Amino acid sequence: MPKVLKMESNLLTMRFITQLYMALQNLNQGERIYNLFEKESISNLTKDKIARDRDVFYHQALSTPVSNAISKVEGAYIFDTDGKKYMDLHGNGVHTVGYNNPFLIENMKNLIDSGLSFSPRRFTNEPTILLAEKLVEVSPNGLDKVLFCPGGSQAVEMAVMLAKLNTSRWQTLSFSGSFHGAGFQSVSIGADPHFCKGIGPLMPGAIHLELPSYYRNPWGWTSKERIDNEYLRQFRLQVESNNEIAAVISEPIFYNSTVPTKYYWTGVREICDQHGILLIFDEIYTAFGRTGKMFASEHFITPDILVIGKGFGGGLLPFAGIIGKSSLNSVNGSSIGHYTHEKSPLCSVIGNSVIDFVLSHNLLERALTLGGYLKERLLEFKDRFEIVGIIDGLGLNLSMELVKNKHSKERAYKEANLFLKYCLESGVSFKLIQGNIVNIKPSLVVNKEEIDFIISVFREGLSRLQTDFKK
Repeated sequence: MPKVLKMESNLLTMRFITQLYMALQNLNQGERIYNLFEKESISNLTKDKIARDRDVFYHQALSTPVSNAISKVEGAYIFDTDGKKYMDLHGNGVHTVGYNNPFLIENMKNLIDSGLSFSPRRFTNEPTILLAEKLVEVSPNGLDKVLFCPGGSQAVEMAVMLAKLNTSRWQTLSFSGSFHGAGFQSVSIGADPHFCKGIGPLMPGAIHLELPSYYRNPWGWTSKERIDNEYLRQFRLQVESNNEIAAVISEPIFYNSTVPTKYYWTGVREICDQHGILLIFDEIYTAFGRTGKMFASEHFITPDILVIGKGFGGGLLPFAGIIGKSSLNSVNGSSIGHYTHEKSPLCSVIGNSVIDFVLSHNLLERALTLGGYLKERLLEFKDRFEIVGIIDGLGLNLSMELVKNKHSKERAYKEANLFLKYCLESGVSFKLIQGNIVNIKPSLVVNKEEIDFIISVFREGLSRLQTDFKK
């Protein structure tokens, strides 16, 4: 290997090891959060549910033990067993059009009453055909073939298999630490230690790049174009060093709500085209209006394959799929999906209803307008509170990173957990990403008054943090 390439390879390896170490440091973040809340004054009924849950479920860093039990979900809210109401800024991404959406439920009930609840293989049905046609209609130009499956992990698997069969290659290029599902191939692509640690060799050919960052780039640069060019140089280096790459897979807006520039994605698209590599965008979280457009990729470029899920099932049923170019329709001798519920009329009527509801209730405009307003108010916190490092995101897909101080950018893990505690006490629930990034993804049915409520709770929580840590 030439000396320059060897140095580059060593540099990338060291950066990956550093990221892996930091991720492992936070591996038990879910367990720590649980311990932080288990002494809260909750009813005996809730304590009993938590204990029963702990007794019967396998324990995982991110799922069990749990911190509370819910009894109802509605609109943008969840309600715990004791009747307390929380604005849900996480929702596992399924609450795009609101929990228990009456429009979706009515259409689902009507289908059940009609008797069309399932469609076996080798048969099709009207709701599924209608959904496929509708998806092609609302998708970026050039994406005109679809395939459905039960969940996002399977959809990622289908997309990667489709790319490998079309290119006759076996490698993938993705970003370390990202999450693309819990299947074997999906966890290999994401390389998140939560899912990879201790299970032995992963899928061969899964190559990883450092996740691009403007705020935490290792060179300390501030020029986005300069940062983009360096990440693109590394990207090109990996592509030129590995001639069996079938696909690049990434979220168009990264999971920590970092918004890459259009210049960056245009550069990635050009490199992929030059080397015959397919580009897969994972829009499991961002599809159906979250960023102010039907698909986040519309802010940037059009991929070869687009992956959807989560909100696609309306919070009622698990449902996912892929939308791709018709030129990839060349794998008749193989099966990349073949799932039992591939053409579920019940899931399809919900998917149809999700798209109809987004369009008929102007949720694209609402996400852009309210998201812009929320981001402006959050940026005021950045100027006011030393602990707020950066506000990022687009539409109602935002994040607020908490740091020890703005100069060091050291992640404020303890403070972030306390902030979560304060906000839960005031009726706002959210997920922490990487241990210190507040993930802000409310349902798209929220109104301005509810956005103002989020802002007031955040302001109070940050003020309490500032007071507590000055003592």
